[in-house]
Amino acid sequence: MSNARTILIVEDSAALVMTYQAQLQPLGHALLTASTGKTALDVLAERTIDCILLDLKLPDMDGMTILEKARAMPSPPSVIVVTANASLGTAVQAVRIGAYDYLVKPFPAARLLTTVTNALATTDLKREVETFRRTSEKAEFCGFVGRSLPMQQVYRTIDTAARSTASVFITGESGTGKEIAAEALHQLSPRSKKEFVALNCGAIPRDLMESVIFGHVKGAFTGATSDQEGAAARADGGTLFLDELGEMDPQLQTKLLRFIQTGTYDRVGENRTRRADIRFVAATNRSPEAAVREGRLREDLYYRLNVVPLHMPPLRERGLDAVLIGRHFLQLYAESENRRFKAFAPEVEQYFQSYRWPGNVRQLQNVVRNIVVMHDGDVVGMEMLPVMSEGGKAAAEIPAPATAVPPTAAARSAPAIYGEAQSADAIEPLAVAERRYIEQAIELCGGNIHWASRQLGISPSTIYRKKEGWT
Repeated sequence: MSNARTILIVEDSAALVMTYQAQLQPLGHALLTASTGKTALDVLAERTIDCILLDLKLPDMDGMTILEKARAMPSPPSVIVVTANASLGTAVQAVRIGAYDYLVKPFPAARLLTTVTNALATTDLKREVETFRRTSEKAEFCGFVGRSLPMQQVYRTIDTAARSTASVFITGESGTGKEIAAEALHQLSPRSKKEFVALNCGAIPRDLMESVIFGHVKGAFTGATSDQEGAAARADGGTLFLDELGEMDPQLQTKLLRFIQTGTYDRVGENRTRRADIRFVAATNRSPEAAVREGRLREDLYYRLNVVPLHMPPLRERGLDAVLIGRHFLQLYAESENRRFKAFAPEVEQYFQSYRWPGNVRQLQNVVRNIVVMHDGDVVGMEMLPVMSEGGKAAAEIPAPATAVPPTAAARSAPAIYGEAQSADAIEPLAVAERRYIEQAIELCGGNIHWASRQLGISPSTIYRKKEGWT
């Protein structure tokens, strides 16, 4: 969390506001002011405030109303009540209902600085405790499913960074949930009532990208038959998510950097400069450092956006999460497809944990949906799994058992491949020979179908389906 905080001074006396600003300036925090209760409530609705210096006597409402509103916020600021000696009883009552402390006018600058510094420290501590409480051991968080330690760290980073306006740079393999993380940052932020705009920089033609981001005016280029606002205008006050940023044209990256630094931009074909207040979130499924070295990503743009780094772990590093996510999708798709599925067989869940999931959560989602669409029943068995392979070798990631069951004497004496037929009458049907060979492979692997399938170069589900047909 950044050291800079935001303090709201609620005071109707312009002279006192100037005095408080001068006294608090050495702390280096952002100082906002409100001369009425309504203005103060508007600021609280739009901004994350860390500390309020609150005069209880306001022209349009009682300061206690603002205190109550502030304390009811999801992430409440510390409130320091300012009062005259005649209203000391009211100030004490304010502390009883949640104010951090009170100051009686007039008070020295040193007292103000000490009180505000301590109040900010209390705000930070309470928010850190609340963040830990909300995210610790959570199985679901803002669209994510999983309780593994890597994901708990992701939840805490999102929860903490969301309150800030700092740019976030998300890294991770395809299918790990980078856009879900960006949406979570937006939904948990004070900008959640404004728009979340997502752009895939690798999916938009380079000659159209500038127009997509900044918009254009009629006649700016061939095909521009009318004025068009861009993502910058739509995301004003909200969040702009730039996925696969390294795929953006380097010249456009220069304009994007200027936009981020100044908050101003020009629509294509227009001389008028426009302004937008945007929180930027960027992402890539490749190494951003490598992209910088290769000249595909401007170094200054990368470091401007990489204020809060967030790495999404691959599914293979998330342990039991693969099973939890699988159960989530099974329930979701069983309801949407009107199927009876309630659970996975134990061997399926074991397989989900062992498989490396090169396509991450997106691959798991597709596997479960395939099962639900193509089959029905109460329990998902191994025979229902689609082929899940890399390079044509099914389930290649499943390791062989550390200790295999010794094959029987018959299996040890059997040849690897049955001998060639000596006459046409001795030719066995292919299905019979295939069954014999598969059964021999299973026996040689000590009855371990996963190991046998790995050796045969087929998926375990293929063996299960064939065994079902033999009975």
